[in-house]
Amino acid sequence: MTDIRHRKFAQILVDHSHKIKPGDRVAITAPTYAEPLVRAIYEQVLARGAHPHPLLELQGQNEAFFAGANDEQLDFVPLFHQMAYEQFDVLIKIRSETNTRALSNLDPARQARRQRAMARLLAAQMRRGADKSLRWMSTLYPTPAYAMEADMGYAEYQDFFFGACHADEATPDPVAYWQGVQRKQEEYVARIQGHDQVVLRGPNVDLHLSIKGRIYKNACGLQNLPDGEIYTSPVEESLEGWVRYTYPAIYQSREVDGVELTFEKGKVVKATARKNQDFLLQMLDSDAGARYVGEFAIGTNMEINRFTRDILLDEKIGGTFHMALGAGYPETGSRNTSVIHWDMICDMRQDAEILVDGQVFYRNGEFVS
Repeated sequence: MTDIRHRKFAQILVDHSHKIKPGDRVAITAPTYAEPLVRAIYEQVLARGAHPHPLLELQGQNEAFFAGANDEQLDFVPLFHQMAYEQFDVLIKIRSETNTRALSNLDPARQARRQRAMARLLAAQMRRGADKSLRWMSTLYPTPAYAMEADMGYAEYQDFFFGACHADEATPDPVAYWQGVQRKQEEYVARIQGHDQVVLRGPNVDLHLSIKGRIYKNACGLQNLPDGEIYTSPVEESLEGWVRYTYPAIYQSREVDGVELTFEKGKVVKATARKNQDFLLQMLDSDAGARYVGEFAIGTNMEINRFTRDILLDEKIGGTFHMALGAGYPETGSRNTSVIHWDMICDMRQDAEILVDGQVFYRNGEFVS
């Protein structure tokens, strides 16, 4: 019997996130471990008269690929995935790792080469997302590996995850819940949209940036699940100051701890870390856009109240802000392109504030009325 949480989760994706209609071509990329959730989505997509296309990968497939792939194979873009990203109406991407450390000892150069090849898919996703020809979603399916990373038992982690998604037994109508989040966050967006100067102050940040002419987006379960943030792309050359990220920055299975960045004219001119600094510097040198910020966001999901070592959840932690180095979202007005998009998170719940054109907008983890 399908877990009721799987059915509610699928309902959010089908009826809220994508509003799937008859004739839609729907690609579902996922590891085989996520089969129970893929099945629930598959059934509901069929029920809406659309065409589901599961694209499944084997457990440990990435590890096997990097162990055996030659340079030509590292540069090859999978044809079926290319078709899904470039032609389909809906793309649902589900991560479900059974070993989150599988690539920890991989040569960063091989990882970066593969990243450059697959950047074509990310570019298509962002381009088509911006012109609304593709409705895409990134999410995950709980595994014991994620539970261990979050220092939780597996059952505890599942309860935590589905609770953060409001796909749990306590949420009678998950679609109505996320519609409510959409309305509430639209108020925050309306208050910040159209302004210029943003100042972040606190024990871990002293940063100025501009959002002039940029569009704020309301992240309310349409492209991530769990969700809960408002975000934009800052004017690329506007960042001045420094930030010390209070949580580890995790990218491609590498944990970089104690990241501190200094910006001048929008560019990272100094970067240090207590752990894996060499990896940080190598990623910053991936291309010309990697040292610029593609996203600035405030997390709003109060059910996500602890660090889990998974950016999908952690960037939504209520009371934090995050910025992503690298690729920005064209729909927000970003001009920055890069093969990386690396989110890094900073807590703002104590002695911290965000000012917008000189007015306090956010203080100690809460929006100011």
